[in-house]
Amino acid sequence: MAEKFKLKLTLQFPDKRLQKQLTKALLKSAVQAALFAPAELTLRFVDAVEGKTLNREYRGKDYATNVLTFAYTEDMDAETTQADIILCTDVLQQEASAQHKSITDHALHLIVHGVLHAQGYDHEDEEEAVEMEGLEAEILATLGVDNPYAGEDR
Repeated sequence: MAEKFKLKLTLQFPDKRLQKQLTKALLKSAVQAALFAPAELTLRFVDAVEGKTLNREYRGKDYATNVLTFAYTEDMDAETTQADIILCTDVLQQEASAQHKSITDHALHLIVHGVLHAQGYDHEDEEEAVEMEGLEAEILATLGVDNPYAGEDR
């Protein structure tokens, strides 16, 4: 079993649509599985309006995206990872439907993805993408979630 790191997790559901389905225990297990260091994280589930506003203000992209990670400890060697991870419920639901995945499995994937970003992982180039996707698949397997990249060409 992977080492469990100290975690302070705050959950925010201004968009309450998935609050009952995505329990605190489930979300905490996904975050914990992706941690390589102690962390203080907030998971915030928002609607498309807030998601689009945040993406436009902070990334210059005028659309709602599935997950945004605001990492406050950029260094992978930081003692405690601190970040806000924003998940857009509308996009999450649309993508899960289009990809024929359960909303829960897709949410867990996006959370793991966001937690890895918070710890300094990225996918800006091919080598980084392969590493990050491999980690995501390994972590998701421990949560009983199929590899979201299976069948994709690289």
